[in-house]
Order: sequence, then structure tokens, then C-alpha cells
Amino acid sequence: MAYVVTENCIKCKYTDCVDVCPVDCFHEGANFLVIDPEECIDCTLCVAECPAEAIFAEDDVPDAQQRFIALNAEMSRVWPVITERREPLPDADEWNGKPDKLGKLER
Repeated sequence: MAYVVTENCIKCKYTDCVDVCPVDCFHEGANFLVIDPEECIDCTLCVAECPAEAIFAEDDVPDAQQRFIALNAEMSRVWPVITERREPLPDADEWNGKPDKLGKLER
């Protein structure tokens, strides 16, 4: 079972999770991160590090966030791997916790 980055990461893109990932399974888009389900080893380290609380075990993804399972798999094939922590987006704190951000995702 892989872990999944969900909607609250959009327009925040905190990268604390990247720092603790032992297998470099995170991929970076312009305003969102995803986890490659083929690379994730289910270590759970990223979950506690996410300030946006946007990472869930695949079996625990909330019903309203189920589309993010496929989105993580799809975009992890396209976006480059990110292996080092970076500063979050400039207005990340303003976007953290706001609902309905899927339309803001930059592919």
C-alpha cells in the first residue's frame, strides 16, 4: 500500500516530507507534490512531516480525495523526482486548509 498526496498540498507544496523519504519517491510539479506508488515503501515517515496533513495511506484516503490516488500515479510518471527540501510556495500558509483546490493544480 502506497501513500498518497492529496488536495491540501496544492498551492502549498511544503517539502518537509521529501527530506525524510528514504527512497526518493516524491515528484514535483509547479504547485503540488506526488508520491510514486511503485517506489513508495510504506515507511510512514512523510505523514508526520507534512505541515498540511495532506498525505494518507492509500486505504485511508478520504472518500472526497479518492481521485488523488490515480493522480499521484499519473503525475509521478511525468514530473521529476525531488530529493531535497525547498521553501514552500510564497503564499503556502494562506492556501493551507482551503477547500476545493483541485482546479488550481498546474499540470
